[in-house]
Amino acid sequence: MKVSSHMVNQLLIFLPLIIALGNLTVVAPKTKQLVHKKIDNVNQSNDRGFISIDCGATEEYRDEITGIWSKPDTDFVQGGRIYNVNPPRPDSFYERQLSTLRSFPVERRSCYTLRPKQGKDNKYFIRAAFFHGGYDSNTQSPSFDLYLGANLWTRVPPLNASKYYIYDRIHTTSTDTINVCLVNNGGGAPFISSLELRPASKSSYGIASHSLELDSWFRQDAGASNLSFNSRYKDDVYDRFWSNYNLAPWWSNYNLAPWRAIGNKSIDIDTEGSSDAYRLPAQVLRTAAQPATLSKNIFFNWTFDMHYEYCVYFHFAEIQFAPGQRRMINITVNGENFLSEPITLQYSKPLTISPNITTRGYVTFNITPAVGSALPPILNAFEIYRLTPQPNLPTDTGDVDAILEIKGIYGISRINWQGDPCLPSFLMWNGLNCSYGSSPRIVSVDLSSSKLTGEISSSFSRLTELESLDLSYNELTGSLPEFLGEMPKLTMLNLTGNRLTGPIPQALLQKWNKTLLLSLGENPSLGWTGSRKKPKFVVPLVASTSVLVLLILGALVIIWKLKSIRGVMITKSKKGVPLKSKNRAFTYSEVVSITDNFQTTIGEGGFGKVYLGTIQDNIQVAVKLLSSSSMQGYKEFRSEAQLLMIVHHRNLVSLVGYCDEGDTRALIYEYMSNGNLHHQLSAAARNVPKILPWNRRLQIAVDAAQGLDYLHNGCKPPIIHRDMKTSNILLDDKMQAKISDFGLSTAFTNDSDSYISTNPAGTVGYLDPEFHSTGNLNKKSDVYSFGIILLELITGQPVLGKATDENNHHILNWVIPKIENGDVQNVVDPRLQGEFNINTAWKIVEIAMSCTPRSAIQRPDISLVLSELKECLALEMVHDQNDGMDSLKIESQISEVSAR
Repeated sequence: MKVSSHMVNQLLIFLPLIIALGNLTVVAPKTKQLVHKKIDNVNQSNDRGFISIDCGATEEYRDEITGIWSKPDTDFVQGGRIYNVNPPRPDSFYERQLSTLRSFPVERRSCYTLRPKQGKDNKYFIRAAFFHGGYDSNTQSPSFDLYLGANLWTRVPPLNASKYYIYDRIHTTSTDTINVCLVNNGGGAPFISSLELRPASKSSYGIASHSLELDSWFRQDAGASNLSFNSRYKDDVYDRFWSNYNLAPWWSNYNLAPWRAIGNKSIDIDTEGSSDAYRLPAQVLRTAAQPATLSKNIFFNWTFDMHYEYCVYFHFAEIQFAPGQRRMINITVNGENFLSEPITLQYSKPLTISPNITTRGYVTFNITPAVGSALPPILNAFEIYRLTPQPNLPTDTGDVDAILEIKGIYGISRINWQGDPCLPSFLMWNGLNCSYGSSPRIVSVDLSSSKLTGEISSSFSRLTELESLDLSYNELTGSLPEFLGEMPKLTMLNLTGNRLTGPIPQALLQKWNKTLLLSLGENPSLGWTGSRKKPKFVVPLVASTSVLVLLILGALVIIWKLKSIRGVMITKSKKGVPLKSKNRAFTYSEVVSITDNFQTTIGEGGFGKVYLGTIQDNIQVAVKLLSSSSMQGYKEFRSEAQLLMIVHHRNLVSLVGYCDEGDTRALIYEYMSNGNLHHQLSAAARNVPKILPWNRRLQIAVDAAQGLDYLHNGCKPPIIHRDMKTSNILLDDKMQAKISDFGLSTAFTNDSDSYISTNPAGTVGYLDPEFHSTGNLNKKSDVYSFGIILLELITGQPVLGKATDENNHHILNWVIPKIENGDVQNVVDPRLQGEFNINTAWKIVEIAMSCTPRSAIQRPDISLVLSELKECLALEMVHDQNDGMDSLKIESQISEVSAR
């Protein structure tokens, strides 16, 4: 058969993939191909600090070939389910390990916690193996994300269920513990068969930047004579897998073999006593590749993933004894000669060369004889590694140690308290909030209603950046510790509903009402009971604050009056009705003309009915007419009119004008053509063919949060809405969301941003439970209502079911059990038919849940909620734009998009 150049090129491309698929596919070798000998020293591998975990195993055992002891994974991970499968075929490397697996169908993130005895600031080989084996009757395994510490390791793609796969990594840790986490990204339940850790030499596998990790791709025995694995422990003291890369058997038919194998089985290579930190197995070094007969060089070229950089390590040992003859070689990598002088190999002496050269997407090297060399070049082994960016530093070690101590002391078993507490941010531990500087810090801890018992642990004092601590409604006993008053950043402390005793420490009393918001109610045996009792100096402060509020409101009224007098300009509409074009004050007759005698009703609210109207240039408006039976009266109407005159934001509904004539009072707003969010999500809209898509829902959430953030933090004094709900979020013709009806809010300026209401506003289902029970209104009341709105956006469900029992049929009672079971897919609106990103779904659910604790002190400020929602939207945008792109690159784009 005639061989064309095209056929040769195709073979060049695909043949290495068949022979050595690196860390993607490992073909199980037959037992007879192994050259290991059984060993008797069963403790040697443990003495080296090996950690070998057989996931799903029920007992510890010793491998007969390697002598390595494997442990079951019950002490390393929480949750999951064990399955038994049939190994792919006899395999002395992994036959027993592959017969069991642990699957995580419920948990979002499941982490194996490794504690190597060498501790932090050391280098380790970490290897994970996966064999699906059709345990769930599928022929293809699921896709999921694999994290190492705070950073993405890789996305495990859907794989052939009948083969096993290995991911191998070199990792330098800055912490005493190493977390390997499996994350459900919506591609199915993650699973794992085996996890192993092997200590490496600190002086081996150097990398140019500490922000990069070595991710193994090729580890090849260049001169071996068969096509499978031929070496691991005990031949390799680091238990590396070495696969063979001899192409000669394949290429001999075409007389094109670029390399040929040579060997010396009798040579004594001392790897144990060698100064070479890489310590390759003698078995690997006893063989080598050298140029074919008609060639003088060893050439290699391989194309990889263009998204990453790669580096190469060369391993040499002279195995041919030739007195008086020297083997001298030159090496170029990607055309660059990095050697200052040729390398001279010494008989039986291992040598590793690691060029400080990285290339993106490909590796080419050429090994040639140097001038004066009597022997051709050789290559015993080589390794190619992918350099993976590590953008995230782990959470501060002190914070991690403290929160883990707290977890252990109180036996906290929250399902997502695994892995790094703060990273990745969309998997932050429930009940925590973190700041993200050079290293994440824990700034808020919410352990309310967590069944905590015993005294308040001093471990909390080690969270030195902690700003908010909520331990309310537990069974805590003992006295209040002094350290609570000495925590430098603490501004909110809620200990309501415990069994604390004794006096309040003086340090806490000194900080109370100065820098600390303190709640101590429902602790009958405390020396100072009742969280609302204030020190004497608070009375003049409240009095002066009240005066300040009156002065500000008076100034607003004066400003409004001046604007009303100076801002009137008369124009004519197409109907001939004179209209004021700035700060418009309309007469009743003008309102009648605008609404065509109140012909078209478009809504009804607390004020009364809302009518469609038209002003000059055919601009449509919504006219809200205050009815005589309305709950609100003249005072509330005037308050809304005054506030709306000075409050402007793109996510707040704009006031066009108002009418205040006799008994008629009306507000005239811009018309929002797409109605309100409640209608878009309600059961009445379920038959509408075009429902709100997932990305639009996220954008609406961001829009509404921006409007509320402006009311809370952009207005001076801040404005509480008091009735946040989906029917008060309106949508314009471009589906931009704007908040309405905020004018009924009350402005306030006291230090706690709170307001005691004798006539609570709000709507059942959205109403803050604390506000409902105490009348204590603050910005966190709006945050609670906003969290309920987020749940409506996510689920498409009504806030209250048809039953009259609110507690049992509230949306929170429907969502919480599903979230606790990790069942986010059945939380999202089924009308979306799965058209949503699982990561953003988890993140927005967690944001919503953070807004809805019963205690207001546990809820974040709306500014933090907005920041998280922007990141959530950025994540969705990046995934939409780069569907199918590598997860690591997607993560690197999120911060850029969220900052827009």
